[in-house]
Amino acid sequence: MTYVRSATQVLPGLMLAILIALAAFATEYGEQAIWGRAWLEALVLAIILGSTLRSFGRLPARFSAGVRFAAKPVMEAAVALMGASIGLFALAGVGPTLIAAIAVTITLTIAFGYHIGRWFGLTERMAVLVACGNAICGNSAIAAVGPAIGADGDEVAASIGFTAVMGIVVVLLVPVIAPALGLGAIKGGMLAGMTVYAVPQVLAAAHPLGDVAVQVGALVKLVRVLMLGPVLATVSLLFGNRGKRPALPRLGKFLPGFIVVFAALAALRSLGLIPDAIAHATRSLSLLLTVVAMAGLGLGVDLRSLASAGPRVTASVVLSLMVLFAGALMVICLLG
Repeated sequence: MTYVRSATQVLPGLMLAILIALAAFATEYGEQAIWGRAWLEALVLAIILGSTLRSFGRLPARFSAGVRFAAKPVMEAAVALMGASIGLFALAGVGPTLIAAIAVTITLTIAFGYHIGRWFGLTERMAVLVACGNAICGNSAIAAVGPAIGADGDEVAASIGFTAVMGIVVVLLVPVIAPALGLGAIKGGMLAGMTVYAVPQVLAAAHPLGDVAVQVGALVKLVRVLMLGPVLATVSLLFGNRGKRPALPRLGKFLPGFIVVFAALAALRSLGLIPDAIAHATRSLSLLLTVVAMAGLGLGVDLRSLASAGPRVTASVVLSLMVLFAGALMVICLLG
């Protein structure tokens, strides 16, 4: 009975996300028929259509559960299936130098982001939240750092609300910026991993750049997320939590099961244990699920929150994000 009730709650929002995904595919095919190429892929179109509907229409409450289901479990399933179509050997050239470069980039981004926020008049705690959210993993970093520095609910909510919107913007920007700068699959994956907030969003941003980009993006992003522990301990010491000892994040919280499945399938594919036919089928299914998930992600973002966040928060987040992009591109150029 519980499962039936849960399915009933999820179905309306999930069906809406599927309809938006189908509309996105139809629009992509229409572009190809008219211009001979798709200027915007279905993955990007699904985000745009979903966020437009959410921002300028009225989404009844009964759709909420299904929208959340599409944005998270469906996305996680899509990410896990991606592993069956890629190999691990492309990462042979990625080593300790990249890890050190990621750590330096995050450190500098937090430092610059904090001072940018303070320059725009944000409170000390708000500046820390915005800087850490941009540098590491968006909402997860803000939620972890908030209690450690004694931030109140309004500060955390304002930071999370804006980074939700900016997260979508970055997912849309990376597949455009990487080809424009002549970045190949590995460098494009690095750019996605170093700039996009959440792990599934990184893989979605890297997907148009190819399988190798997806794999490199996942690796870089996981290294970036693992920086949250040292960062949390550092900001707790610097900005205090009224004498409370900070609780460091557990690895399992940021290395979820779908990433483990992704890595396992990639290993099996690398060893030749997954045939080409199955790899092709799982890749197609993964793309379909990803577009549905992007529709759900778009449906969860209200673009009007840009205005409600306030100009100071807006400017701080945007400039801090620009610093992160500049640092990522510098690392990519230096590593060759």
